[in-house]
Amino acid sequence: MQRLAITWLGHSTFLIRTPGGKRVIFDPWLTDNPACPPSLKRPGPLDLILVSHGHSDHIGDLIPVARDSGAPVIGVYELCEWLKTKGLTNILPMNKGGSIEVAGLKVSMTHARHSSSCVDGGQTVYLGEACGYVVKLEDGLRIYYAGDTSIFGDMKLLGELYRPDIAFLPIGDRFTMGPEAAAKACELLGVRQVVPMHWGTFPTLTGTPSALKSHIKGAVEVLELKPGETAE
Repeated sequence: MQRLAITWLGHSTFLIRTPGGKRVIFDPWLTDNPACPPSLKRPGPLDLILVSHGHSDHIGDLIPVARDSGAPVIGVYELCEWLKTKGLTNILPMNKGGSIEVAGLKVSMTHARHSSSCVDGGQTVYLGEACGYVVKLEDGLRIYYAGDTSIFGDMKLLGELYRPDIAFLPIGDRFTMGPEAAAKACELLGVRQVVPMHWGTFPTLTGTPSALKSHIKGAVEVLELKPGETAE
């Protein structure tokens, strides 16, 4: 087994290498992502793609990445139905509360409080509800990718049920929770490490990792990455 490797591609896009060597990408937005380094605009071979919701800053490169890699795409049912109309066939629709095993990983879909839609052909298309994921890795480590969300009280239940070790939480404010709410989310989830995301991409996203650190209570490590940086 290897160590878990986390690479931040900017905004809410992460590429992880699991202890078993699987390459998993969350919310692929690369081409028009101003925070994504040019050398990482093409993620290379993938074993799994997970999508939290349908906004363009989360699925902007989903279709070409899925086509190029051939990797299965996991998403909420309505989003997957829309992907079928775009010619994707290797899709694994889920809904909140369910779990599946794929690529040697256990993936559970969780609640998120956010909207989900895209503009297709000049029309706004509803793409189901936003979601998050808890992924149990080959060595038993559990990561929680919250997607875009506000804080919600049932994060405490997610902590009790799934016992995540690491949380990927948005901190930008305005469109998601900000640093103070994200710090409270860490407390509810009971995680020992948090990776801030959805910050710094645009001036409207005012939350910062330093602000998150100032609100953290207890022994929670804030893993602050720069776009393109990898941590093990």
